[in-house]
Amino acid sequence: MRGESGGELAGAVRGQQRKPTVILLSSTVLMIAWWYVGSPQFYREHFAATGGTAAAVPAVYSFLSCFLLLGVVPAVVVKLVLREPLAQYGMQLGDRVRTLRSFLVLGPLFVLGGFISSRTPGVAAYYPINEAACDSAGAFAAHAGWYLLYYLGWEFHFRGFLQFGLRDSLGATNAMLVQVMASALLHFGKPGVEAFAAILGGILWGWFAYRTRSIVSGLGQHALLGISLDFFLCRG
Repeated sequence: MRGESGGELAGAVRGQQRKPTVILLSSTVLMIAWWYVGSPQFYREHFAATGGTAAAVPAVYSFLSCFLLLGVVPAVVVKLVLREPLAQYGMQLGDRVRTLRSFLVLGPLFVLGGFISSRTPGVAAYYPINEAACDSAGAFAAHAGWYLLYYLGWEFHFRGFLQFGLRDSLGATNAMLVQVMASALLHFGKPGVEAFAAILGGILWGWFAYRTRSIVSGLGQHALLGISLDFFLCRG
């Protein structure tokens, strides 16, 4: 009897360890894959035609790569490997009142942050990633649409896949800190002020994910910050 109980306990422990193992390993592989093969530079070096390519294409390629590698693939892992509903990973509306309130209160602050950042030389030299975004109103609207896909993949990966996925095994605080560390490290190569701000952003949007049971609040705020930055850079 004691041996059977011990075997059942060991099996339960292995089952509990499987989920964080799958999440941490797949997340690491996917982040490295996007870092190396999902950049605009990679597209220019390996896929651009000899005669050049449309200015927007390398950026769109990077945005779509983020959406697919950091968003769609983890969602497939959740559904087919972990066999859990995506709603448990923040892919739901959650608490609509808290989500709307957070967006209305903080939205103007992120627009202001985009304006201030656009006046920062290091940031202005790096953005917009899409070189054609400033060509016309239509070009910018298309740019914003593709950029939203990028932010959807990003927010689901870090605030959804990692944070919600690791909460049961690591606890709420440590799961949040893991995604903060991962998302901040993926800012290597970007302006230093943005890399440090990513730590604060990761904590804020991770906290909202818990409060609202959804990634929607962080998604809206993050996208508003990035798109407004590019808007002010194009206008300036």
